[in-house]
Amino acid sequence: MYIIYSTMKIAIISDVHNNVANLKKVLAYCKNKKIKKIICCGDLASEETLDFFCDNFSGEIYYTFGNMDNEQLRDFQGVDQYKNVDLFKNFGELKINNKKIAFVHFPDVAKKLCQTKRYNFVFYGHTHKPWEEMIEDCKMLNPGNVANEIYLPTFATWNIENDKFKLIRINELV
Repeated sequence: MYIIYSTMKIAIISDVHNNVANLKKVLAYCKNKKIKKIICCGDLASEETLDFFCDNFSGEIYYTFGNMDNEQLRDFQGVDQYKNVDLFKNFGELKINNKKIAFVHFPDVAKKLCQTKRYNFVFYGHTHKPWEEMIEDCKMLNPGNVANEIYLPTFATWNIENDKFKLIRINELV
């Protein structure tokens, strides 16, 4: 488990599905708001999108795989070439300001992680639908999707000073 001490915001994204135009908007927002860490809950979809992400975001990226990540990305062995990416095969764990976090792609796994009572927050993707709910004492949150598929494109920010989450509508960003 990585331990992060900070007083800032973190972006939570999922389901990019190679939509680089929307990813650019997310990264521009993060730069403007001085967000230095992004948690991605899967489905970038390709190594090219990971390359773009890393080339255009100088902060830290925490990434776990989704079902639509192609074989090339899932089998990727050269993650050391990306200095700012921590890659997690099944699910990721972080400790941020004494809060235990897990992030995963699938909602059923997210729910099981919440039920372990080990985490304060569990983030997930897959459904493309922004959602949050409490499972016992754990907040389970889906930031929506960057891809603009099924539901309008969104992502979330987390102010770790007060544990407030905000849903950002990508179509409203310039």
